Amino acid sequence: MKTSNPVLSRLGQAAERERAAGHAPAGAYGQPGYGQPYPTDAGYPAAPPTVTPMSIDDVVVKTVTLLGITGLSAALAWVLVPDALVGAAWIGAAVVGLVLGLVISFMRMANPALVVTYAVVEGVFVGMVSKFFESFLGHDGIVLQAVIATFGVFFLMAGLYKAKVIRATPKFVRGVIAATVGIFAVILINFVLALFGIETGLRSGGPVAIGFSLICIVIASLSFILSFHEVEEGVRMGLPSRYSWTAAFGILVSLVWLYIEILRLLSYFQGDD
Repeated sequence: MKTSNPVLSRLGQAAERERAAGHAPAGAYGQPGYGQPYPTDAGYPAAPPTVTPMSIDDVVVKTVTLLGITGLSAALAWVLVPDALVGAAWIGAAVVGLVLGLVISFMRMANPALVVTYAVVEGVFVGMVSKFFESFLGHDGIVLQAVIATFGVFFLMAGLYKAKVIRATPKFVRGVIAATVGIFAVILINFVLALFGIETGLRSGGPVAIGFSLICIVIASLSFILSFHEVEEGVRMGLPSRYSWTAAFGILVSLVWLYIEILRLLSYFQGDD
């Protein structure tokens, strides 16, 4: 199996080894599936695979599940966290979410419990950010507008990918990854400088801030293409179904990032930082 993604290639090879080592479950009664090998057309026993391959439906179900958990967590945080603790909860959830996200991303951990925990933490983060912009800054309706815009962009990118208008070529993948890393480096540097009272203008609400948010929105939108390509390649290579959690995690990360940037951009046009 050949793919432009070396991580997917290694996972595909691992899946093949798992399928090759498959065997019938232990049991009795001498029947297929009860400790006896399944017969083949040639009369020789063949072990059934123990690894269920990933499917697009798996990814859809897992993605919807994570979105539901994130939304519920955000709503509960909005209602239950006192106004005086919004800032602390916002920062705490951001730090914990970043750590969990890095662990899942770099270790490629297809661990449902870890991914669900990430969704809960991101829900707290989204809820606190949303409450700040909607209630503290007085931008009535901005959260609903950002949600509609976020899913509108998501479905637009899904349509463009399905119609093959945008293709995840190796060059495109490398470009989006490089741009994403660069953007997050800039955001981190800007955050550190802000702690020391140095204003760069990237989040001030002026022309520079608007331009930066637009760049972030474009890159976040293009990252969906990478996620769709990863799902397609994973299904083609027959990755184990547990990796549908990893694919759903990637989509959730892009959705949260896109939502936050759209929320921030909308706030600029309403006159506040």
